[in-house]
Amino acid sequence: MNTENYINHPTFGLLYRVCAVDEHQELYTTLYAQRLFFVVTVTQENFGFEPISRSDARLMVENRLRKLRRGGSTQEYEQLQAIHQQTFQ
Repeated sequence: MNTENYINHPTFGLLYRVCAVDEHQELYTTLYAQRLFFVVTVTQENFGFEPISRSDARLMVENRLRKLRRGGSTQEYEQLQAIHQQTFQ
């Protein structure tokens, strides 16, 4: 199963989906450098980009990892753990 998602930012080009953050929010990063991070909020009408710092993005991913671990989503937890290590370490 291919779970990679991309969107096109009007200024920064192609963004890569890191993980879901909330029901209507996802964390994205620039495809090649993975230095700029955005929380993308999706609604029925449109979607918005909110730039965030690398440390805030890392904190969001770590919070998501805690939720997955508590919820027992082993496969999703392992996938996100690998993304966390690749992106932030």
